[in-house]
Amino acid sequence: MTLALRGEKLSRTFSSAAGDVHACVDIDIEVAAGELVVVRGASGAGKTTLLNLLGGLDTPTSGSVWIGDVEATALDEDALAALRRERLGFVFQSFGLIPILSAAENVELPLRIAKTPPAERDARVAEALKLVGLADHAAQRPTELSGGQQQRVGIARAIAARPHVLIADEPTGQLDSRTAATVMDLIGDLVHSQGLAAVVSTHDPLLVQRADRVIELHDGRVTSVTGGSRDAAAPVVTAPEAEASEPDAPVTAGAESADPHAPRTRAEAREQREGH
Repeated sequence: MTLALRGEKLSRTFSSAAGDVHACVDIDIEVAAGELVVVRGASGAGKTTLLNLLGGLDTPTSGSVWIGDVEATALDEDALAALRRERLGFVFQSFGLIPILSAAENVELPLRIAKTPPAERDARVAEALKLVGLADHAAQRPTELSGGQQQRVGIARAIAARPHVLIADEPTGQLDSRTAATVMDLIGDLVHSQGLAAVVSTHDPLLVQRADRVIELHDGRVTSVTGGSRDAAAPVVTAPEAEASEPDAPVTAGAESADPHAPRTRAEAREQREGH
């Protein structure tokens, strides 16, 4: 097992007029290449704080973070920015796409910042969009895409630089349950096929079954670590199949809504098909 990400005794305390808030307390976490770890907990449990610490977006009050063999918490700002650019990919709940840019241009942006040569840049953008099933939507702008498609552009942007670690904070929070399951299946597929180490936060129990391991947080502390139920789940939906299930009409972020009679899980979908 090759460890891609490690956090040791991570704590983060915020000071406020009402007193100190202990957002994370002595958290140990290890994520191997090719492993999908879900961090679960109610709002305020410390999920986002933990992901920010692991991704080098925040500095722990105490403890250390290692990306591969590099101690991220020992780096200065410039070196840390370079590490994030080269080894980490981020997926955000709000998609984070630039409205005036096409899907391809959004995916290309971090590669431009990294000064990737044009030919290699074009190849990586095409590869990333193909992996998420959006090769035919490269020229479309975010407002011309459904919410699920926008999030897949966000995933393509995160993997275009070929990172070692993927950090996804509530990536399905603005999606209906069916599209959310599709996006999580896509992330799982990419993790296992590309050898990524992924940490995904969610409070949705329907998404936990896609995980290889589940870490439960409560009041900033790890309360349990269990294996996911991925092996018992139905076969993973691939990106091209998912594309066919999404509405053709563009929607704004967060505006997708499921048919009230539509199946919420893949097991329900199978039952409906068998019933017909």
